[in-house]
Amino acid sequence: MVKGPKRPAYVLGVGLTKFIKPRGKVEYTELGFEAGIKALLDAQISYDDVEQAIACYVYGDSTCGQRVFYQFGMTSIPIYNVNNNCSTGSTGLNLARTLVGNGAADCVMVVGFEKMERGSLGSKWKDREDPTGTTAQMMVQTRGVTNAPGAAQMFGNAGREYMEKYGARSADFAEIARINHEHSQRNPYSQFQDVYTLEDILKSPMIHAPLTKLQCCPTSDGGASAIIVSQDFLDARPHLKDQAILLAGQCLATDAPSLFDRSSINLMGFEMTQYAAKTALEEAGLKASDIRVCELHDCFSANELIVIDALGLCEPGKAHEMVRKGDITYGGRCVINPSGGLISKGHPLGASGIAQCAELVWQLRGWANNRLVGGVSAALQHNLGLGGAVVCTVYKRADGRENQAISSEQVAAQTGLGYNPAVEAKGFTHEQVDRVRSRKCRSEWALADTEKKVEARF
Repeated sequence: MVKGPKRPAYVLGVGLTKFIKPRGKVEYTELGFEAGIKALLDAQISYDDVEQAIACYVYGDSTCGQRVFYQFGMTSIPIYNVNNNCSTGSTGLNLARTLVGNGAADCVMVVGFEKMERGSLGSKWKDREDPTGTTAQMMVQTRGVTNAPGAAQMFGNAGREYMEKYGARSADFAEIARINHEHSQRNPYSQFQDVYTLEDILKSPMIHAPLTKLQCCPTSDGGASAIIVSQDFLDARPHLKDQAILLAGQCLATDAPSLFDRSSINLMGFEMTQYAAKTALEEAGLKASDIRVCELHDCFSANELIVIDALGLCEPGKAHEMVRKGDITYGGRCVINPSGGLISKGHPLGASGIAQCAELVWQLRGWANNRLVGGVSAALQHNLGLGGAVVCTVYKRADGRENQAISSEQVAAQTGLGYNPAVEAKGFTHEQVDRVRSRKCRSEWALADTEKKVEARF
């Protein structure tokens, strides 16, 4: 039984960097700094208001979080470094909600960042057991092994099983990718904004059937940040209540024994996703049928298909029918991945879950006016990591009203950034940075030349 928090927790501010190809040109210190400054400006607070901090990353040495947060200030607060594979960012959000919800803090800052290598993901430690080794061994025993990247094989095999059991076709997976690429053209933070036809998707190089290259997410460099606050913190700042989004339900879950029952679908954490979604929705007082906008973990199009099913957004075994009806995009039953998803937006592991949070916050505020799913008051997020862990989160408008589009001019006048961050991937000035860094405990030595490097890119 997952116990919910004793106090409500809200997302007050969010910030994103552009997601870019991993070419080693931008340091993780810059990615974390840019995202964090934007979140502080959005929340209209300074780092002196932050009582605890959480850094989310997978590829990096210990205490990278301190290296990032010291740039905002050296205020002696607790700093946690979180690594939970691809669900790292959402795990950080879950930890923040737990701290706020149980009275350990009134304001927690979460920053996710990732500086990745080119190519497919792989283990960095060759002299010890791989934590996903038992998962890989089960795949070999049940489906064999090819020269394709391991993750593509595992998720592709789950897609094959869905085809065998329920009648999905290759074109259904390709249509998921087509839609995500189409959505991404309106997200200024997306690594890719190209639009493709279904034929383009199907004819791109085969990675592991049914998955072609354009159905696989890229590796990325990027950063994302969120400020999580309590009701007391919000009550002391009533002028910010319109932008606060309630974390109405959330569940971090891990695998059940079904992981190793020889099903390729269950091998990808199907049951833990089912459990996390059911738990989060129940806590929020909603059903899956109430959800009309969702950001889910589409590392591969095959995973999006099986997750649609696991989340309860369709009848069991009918996810492909939902795709065929056009029910996963605008005009359909539930818009899935209005951001473009991991497939097109990119997947910097530590930042991905927080980027999903930012998109849904902008949707519910009405700020994402160029891609808005209007008339909704709640949204669902799903972020998965093999190994394994999954976080499902339900967001609600604090006022209970349905969202409606807010003009970028109105947003610019309201936010501390001076522009609408949902539709413009812009930067900030030195004066804005000076406003939100710690007044009493800042260190120019810790900041070094990071601010200058970040501002030079703007």
